[in-house]
Amino acid sequence: MKKSLLVLGSLFFGISALAQKVEFEQYTLDNGLHVILHQDKSAPVVVTSVMYHVGAKDENPDRTGFAHFFEHLLFEGTKNIERGEWFKIVTANGGNNNANTSDDRTYYYEVFPSNNLELGLWMESERLMHPIINQIGVTTQNEVVKEEKRLRVDNQPYGQLFSEVKKNLFVKHPYRWAPIGSMEHLDAATLDEFLAFNKKFYLPNNAVLVVAGDFEKDQAKTWIKQYFGPIAKGSPVVKNKFEEAPITKEIHAEFQDPNIQLPMLVEAYRTPSMKTRDARVLDMISSILSGGKSSRLYKKVVDQKKMALEMASFNLSQEDYGIYFIYGIPMQGFASADLIKEIDEEIEKLQTELISERDFQKLQNVFEKQYVDSNSNVEGLAENLASYYLLYGDVNLINTNIDIYRSITREEIRDVAKKYLNKNQRLILDYIPTKKANN
Repeated sequence: MKKSLLVLGSLFFGISALAQKVEFEQYTLDNGLHVILHQDKSAPVVVTSVMYHVGAKDENPDRTGFAHFFEHLLFEGTKNIERGEWFKIVTANGGNNNANTSDDRTYYYEVFPSNNLELGLWMESERLMHPIINQIGVTTQNEVVKEEKRLRVDNQPYGQLFSEVKKNLFVKHPYRWAPIGSMEHLDAATLDEFLAFNKKFYLPNNAVLVVAGDFEKDQAKTWIKQYFGPIAKGSPVVKNKFEEAPITKEIHAEFQDPNIQLPMLVEAYRTPSMKTRDARVLDMISSILSGGKSSRLYKKVVDQKKMALEMASFNLSQEDYGIYFIYGIPMQGFASADLIKEIDEEIEKLQTELISERDFQKLQNVFEKQYVDSNSNVEGLAENLASYYLLYGDVNLINTNIDIYRSITREEIRDVAKKYLNKNQRLILDYIPTKKANN
């Protein structure tokens, strides 16, 4: 045992040594745009990215899907970039770009050879300052989004799973719908509504610009001021607050999916904001239960008892609330109730017993490695810097967030499991194949 702990300790030290402090500089333009600069000359590439504090939760309940729609719409073109030319410009200059949307924010980025920093900054300033939002673009992107929904949700096995969990766990909060939104809502929306959404949320004072990679700071600051400085500051974005009543009784739901042949059991719990310490503890609990093939649920239910084809859990942490998922696909001859019994036993162990010192050390090593990996490339690092500023309110968490995980105790793991993972606080969702009609 002592030898094993020494080996684990050496691994822990080795991983920690790889984790170097991320240096950054931050400031705010007069128009409210926050700027974060991270210089890394190890490779001749540079990332320009802008994260806007607007996501699916900021939508009108009768117009869901707007935030995700804009992720597509704002590649249509600008006053100085003709329609259809955005991606051509990027690829012609050796770069790549993309965007993504969550419930809480929308993120755009370009990765260029370092000699194209000015181009990246100009393009992102164009997206913010001179977007062309017209009926042609709306109609085009409407079809693109519909095809994406058909591909990733409607015709994807278990594609409705996330939506079904959310709508059962949230009653008041906009987390109750998925970012892809409703196609009926998008069809019904007018051009004026899209223009109003852009005017309300796509503002310098509702965004953070990150430049990361190989560049000269003084030159970057000059270009940032030149391209972003003239953009007018908008009215302050007031965020609505939605507070859910505690779940005090087990929720039961069923969903029939025509795209699957095997049923899935889902347990889900509403959890606190990702800003909380408890959310980090739940991350660790997820790793204990199903983080890899040596985890408790996978090893017991899949490997040893062969009751399930798959078992997994994860903690989806978000700005206002989180969701803790546990799901499994029963093997033939077993039912959802059998998996629930096994899951309950493992959760009760966590709630009443401390994990061993050896398992605790292994857990710490896992999170040390995740921390190093999350900052191992300039693209991921740029997104982390933006997220820590915009969603957590503390850019330096890129360096100190791991310290919170390091300080979590075995007792906290037990207590947090006891606080959030109770039978009367959960959703049991039977996600099953579509039932055949009786002749």
